[in-house]
Amino acid sequence: MTKLPNAHRAEVARSKVVDYLLSTWHPRGAAKARFFLRFGFDSDRWIEFANALKQHAVSGEVTSTVETAHGICYQVDGVIETPDGRNPQISTVWQIDWGYENPRILTAYPLDR
Repeated sequence: MTKLPNAHRAEVARSKVVDYLLSTWHPRGAAKARFFLRFGFDSDRWIEFANALKQHAVSGEVTSTVETAHGICYQVDGVIETPDGRNPQISTVWQIDWGYENPRILTAYPLDR
């Protein structure tokens, strides 16, 4: 069982949530937004989604890692707690940049199993 390093210090930027993961107009984020919005998340209450992603970072399992030019990326799979209580399985991708200790969210999407 592998956990995300420093998951308790995971960072989720407002812009990543509002302008990407919950944005129905973003070219790559629109499908993700439709998924997450169905479970009661809302960009007006973006911090609720950010906190759920941070909790997912702590409770989920690392299923793969990739070293990039910028740092190490970790895929984390598990349940996300949602406002409507249905709590689907998702994958998140976090990066710990070289010379930095805190993971930051890159993306999140439904887990197809």
